[in-house]
Amino acid sequence: MKDLLLITPPFTQLNTPYPATAYLKGFLNTKDISAFQMDLGIEVILELFSKKTFEELFHLAIENDSISSENCQRIYTLKDDYLQPLDAVIQFLQGRNQTLARQICTTNFLPQASRFEQLEDMDWAFGEMGMQDKAKHLATLYLEDLSDFIIECIDPNFGFSRYAERLGQSANAFDELYDSLQNQPTFIDALTLNLLDKRLKTIQPKLVCFSVPFPGNLYSAFRCAQFIKTKYPDIKIAMGGGFPNTELRQVTDTRVFNFFDFITLDDGELPVELLHNAVCYSEPKRRISENQFKRTFLLENGIATYKNNTTKPDYKQLDVGTPDYSDLLLDQYISVIEIANPMHSLWSDGRWNKLTMAHGCYWGKCTFCDISLDYIKIYEPIAASLLVDRMEQLIAQTGENGFHFVDEAAPPALMKALALEIIKRKLTVTWWTNIRFEKNFTQDLCYLLKASGCIAVSGGLEVASDRLLKLIDKGVTVEQVAQVTRNFTQANIMVHSYLMYGYPTQTIQETVDSLEFVRQLFELGIIQSGFWHQFALTAHSPIGQNPSEYGITPNYKDISFANNDIDFTDSTGIDHTQFSFGLKKSLFNFMHGIGFDMDLQDWFDFEIPQTTITPYHIEDCLNTETILSTKPTAKIVWLGHLPLVAERTKTKKGFTNELLDMTFHDKTESLQITLNKPEGEWLLQMLDTLKPAHGKALSFSVLKKDFETQFEDFELFWFSKGMQKLRDFGLLVL
Repeated sequence: MKDLLLITPPFTQLNTPYPATAYLKGFLNTKDISAFQMDLGIEVILELFSKKTFEELFHLAIENDSISSENCQRIYTLKDDYLQPLDAVIQFLQGRNQTLARQICTTNFLPQASRFEQLEDMDWAFGEMGMQDKAKHLATLYLEDLSDFIIECIDPNFGFSRYAERLGQSANAFDELYDSLQNQPTFIDALTLNLLDKRLKTIQPKLVCFSVPFPGNLYSAFRCAQFIKTKYPDIKIAMGGGFPNTELRQVTDTRVFNFFDFITLDDGELPVELLHNAVCYSEPKRRISENQFKRTFLLENGIATYKNNTTKPDYKQLDVGTPDYSDLLLDQYISVIEIANPMHSLWSDGRWNKLTMAHGCYWGKCTFCDISLDYIKIYEPIAASLLVDRMEQLIAQTGENGFHFVDEAAPPALMKALALEIIKRKLTVTWWTNIRFEKNFTQDLCYLLKASGCIAVSGGLEVASDRLLKLIDKGVTVEQVAQVTRNFTQANIMVHSYLMYGYPTQTIQETVDSLEFVRQLFELGIIQSGFWHQFALTAHSPIGQNPSEYGITPNYKDISFANNDIDFTDSTGIDHTQFSFGLKKSLFNFMHGIGFDMDLQDWFDFEIPQTTITPYHIEDCLNTETILSTKPTAKIVWLGHLPLVAERTKTKKGFTNELLDMTFHDKTESLQITLNKPEGEWLLQMLDTLKPAHGKALSFSVLKKDFETQFEDFELFWFSKGMQKLRDFGLLVL
């Protein structure tokens, strides 16, 4: 028995748990509040994609006469071929049964329906994949064939990482979702509720908390809450998470509270602690409205009421504890490879421990972003030493060394401190995160991040136009983005860029010029992955709150349920949707190294203007002069090994110099530099001191002062040819 049951409803990711319940359970541990967590989504997927269940699905499809398309007729005809390997394929995607890859990669092991029609394109896109990755991709197509069968013949709302998503998107009124909940549960609903019922019987919670991160989780959360209310009326039910945080800040429809007793907003730690106090410790006759609440909606006197009557402040990030992944089926998640996008493969392949470097966004100015909401507005970083403590705890708990830092934008200074701490502790980890392409990401900082285990970053280039970037208040320029992405790429860190079109007042010419910038970035190889999305107006962004300043006219609707996305009319009158296919098609080609020589017009089936951007604009941005100067406050770090040293003398014109030949080795090559013996001995001493393990990252000015107590002209020594070569071997200026 546990007081609380924390649930992520179907569906989010297949490869790793969404972290909200793990964050919350980690906090509850610090308060000695007993809780159990479950990812209902992965449990339903594993139950659904089993030989036993699919035998039933094929039978239902025939019984209901729901097979209409040629594609599903083919799948049904080959049902035995689909059923036989299903359990083995799921085990393979769970990381077991790895020898099956050789079978899967043969041409006649898995049956093939419409999803495999793209296989030739995928072979071209993926190139010579390793056998395991190719097998994962083929197995993914096989599951997607079965998914298509479910959608056509069993449940049109199904999706691997979402369920009935349409019902949660821009649902300003509750009517459509409410009406759908009056229908009989679907086959997938029945699977979900059966699994939920088993868990409720074993855990016997007093409070069930649903974390609803996305619109595609909303319907299932309501269906589960409906079931609990009917069968276990004494259990109280709460909802929190990303969807209510952004969409349900103005809920007034009282029917919502037929399903949920509470809806909490923003950081969940204190609201859930207070709910626990109210539900689990209240005297039976005590009215719940007399309790204290934090950012919580509930029904009071028949009215949806917002309660924020506690005087307790939110917990600092220092005090929320380490995420706790216990209870979750960590060894049963499945890795899939769906599309040929290297960043998307990170999201869907492999299991990642999720952590946050800093609460909120240190920039907090982008005009399209929900910067008025606390999850972005309140910026609070975590000390690097505490972060790495938490990483070590998660490695011990999960056995996984991979980390996805889920920050809005990870701050460069904290990333630097984190990297140094990881290197100091000699941890072997793999990590990636989201950033802003800002100038502080120097070449040396990128080398440091790589040395600590960073493999990828994603960041918003958004609209590749300096005018629009200024209007967005992004704080970067196209030139700066080019230089930063070059720095990451040279450090062998993959770069993914979020790209936007249809921003208010964006002209057709600016869209075409943005595409040309993107083409050049990919042609130079300084961005490896990207994704275009059309601008969406949200209620909590600066544009949403001051639309007239950005030349748009919003189409407001009456709000009784969800409120985030807002329809609008742009003063330009341009239909930006027409660019969608061409932008995405061109990007798909650019990501795979082709199409750079094509005229931009060839990507579109309507007339576009010629670009005004010169063909070598991005290349010119990268060809900046090297300035031989170092800030006095810059920290100097040595990541390399101490060299092999040989002494020798050199006589020239009667003068004899004592020299040190130093041979440095890194993992792939070696470097020899020669210095006068006194300077060489000073350098050897300093290199040892500058190792992160000693925790003494000296500043440039301190290094200069120490040098000049014995010698003259530190700059002449520091910028000498040999010392500049040493910069490529691990001598970093941060």
